[in-house]
Amino acid sequence: MSCGGVGRKISLDDLRAAHERIRPYIHRTPILTCRTLNEITGCDLYFKCENLQRTGAFKFRGASNAVFSLTEEEAAHGVVTHSSGNHGAALASAAKTRSIPATIVMPTNSPAVKKAAVRGYGANLKFCAPTLQAREETAAAVLEETGGVLVHPYDDERIICGQGTAALELLEEVPGLDAILAPVGGAGLLSGTLLAAKLQCPKVRVYACEPEFADDAYRSWKAGAIQPVERTDTIADGLRTALGTKTFPIVQQYVDSVVLVSERRIVEATWLLLERAKSVVEPSGAVSLAALLGSDLACELAGSKVGVIISGGNLDVASFLETSSSLA
Repeated sequence: MSCGGVGRKISLDDLRAAHERIRPYIHRTPILTCRTLNEITGCDLYFKCENLQRTGAFKFRGASNAVFSLTEEEAAHGVVTHSSGNHGAALASAAKTRSIPATIVMPTNSPAVKKAAVRGYGANLKFCAPTLQAREETAAAVLEETGGVLVHPYDDERIICGQGTAALELLEEVPGLDAILAPVGGAGLLSGTLLAAKLQCPKVRVYACEPEFADDAYRSWKAGAIQPVERTDTIADGLRTALGTKTFPIVQQYVDSVVLVSERRIVEATWLLLERAKSVVEPSGAVSLAALLGSDLACELAGSKVGVIISGGNLDVASFLETSSSLA
């Protein structure tokens, strides 16, 4: 399998092949520690800093794997996606690297910093209403017009394999981890993390961290079937997406728990990373740390060696300051 096939399980070899494919294009992001945050959480934390990845988020891994998996014939027609921002910017950048066209469908309420990023990478930007239906319908129209290849933001084996390379690097550089925390929206990153961890280190516990105001992954995990998105009014805008039919079975099979996080904790974690770890992180990227702040999970993992995936750093400062002050 080339991480693009349908109906086949993704293997550890698939993730390793994806890593080799994208190695020339991605940053091997650093793993940082912070004594103060260890003291606050009671854990020995290792932050995988995908906020320092190209385009500012882990999404560049999956997008690069998808773009560089295309045949020359496929690539000639370009790529199309719908995205609230990080995936769109990543796909636009990867397409630019391969010198092929990209069209990105974005909801009108996407953060300004993410709209600017997509434009900056030279993609064709189309706006739509801020609903999943509008995103999918607009993307379908573009595909019909261009004959391009759809690269779904998360529900795509090529994307899952690419995103899993962050955890591959983490486990290689920090042996003996007891647990890994990853944010969950559509679960592309979480699925890749689960496969990278469980297929080579089955004893490593993997926790999905989700805003309580975008809790479909938690409800789906509890119910054993995908539950509809009922609300997405969270400051963690990158996690306002629904689980996919390819990602959910991986989550259902391997995840140890899905942990809900309050908006106040997400804001607190974002500030802590800025003030204590000197790291600019967007709220979606801070959710994994937020899950350890004053929580039952922190008690459960006390004294453990924990990998924390910081998924992105594209912080819309003005919007964050406005929202965080309203939660103070």
